[in-house]
Amino acid sequence: MYFDIHTHSTASSNQVFTIQNKYPTSDDFSKPFSIGLHPWFLKNETVEKDLSLLEEKLQHPNCFALGECGLDKVIETNFDFQKTIFIKQIHLSEKFQKPIIIHCVRAFQEIIDIRKKLKPSQSWIIHGYQKDKQLAFSLIENGFLLSFGAAVLKSAKVQEVISAISMDKIFIETDNAEVSIHEIYQKIANIKNFSIEKLKEQIHINFKHIFRS
Repeated sequence: MYFDIHTHSTASSNQVFTIQNKYPTSDDFSKPFSIGLHPWFLKNETVEKDLSLLEEKLQHPNCFALGECGLDKVIETNFDFQKTIFIKQIHLSEKFQKPIIIHCVRAFQEIIDIRKKLKPSQSWIIHGYQKDKQLAFSLIENGFLLSFGAAVLKSAKVQEVISAISMDKIFIETDNAEVSIHEIYQKIANIKNFSIEKLKEQIHINFKHIFRS
């Protein structure tokens, strides 16, 4: 089985277990999903309603994670407002025992500081990791896990990170890229000099350890 922990698409085959990214206003929760308030779409006038819908859907039997949510410094949305809503979602993650899938742009230190302060019991996964090895080690040392997507196919920097870190700290995703999860698995297996079966086994172990529906 292949595991795609963050995607906007449906599974390509019955050999792929996908967690589809959903929003509180989505209408189809019939398959495994994650759900959260993405910083891009936060609005003062709807956020309380969205948080209420989020809390309801976190209790759905198909909900595997909260997210994506997080912090983004390149958008116009007030950063303090983003932090407030992110922290509210962290508390929901703890209440319903769901790991968090995190969107982070230029706010890694702030997210590390929040984790240090709140000391959550649930796992936090940085999705679509594309930064360098130094930051990857810092995040892992502070209790984060990293999810890798299509960038690993072309980015030497991301390939270097994969080569350097322990395989029990990673997940794999397609996000909204038009590539198959099989391609990403194969590339990571090649980088680590693993067989594809060994990689699939390790990611399955990681998945069972973190995700509990």
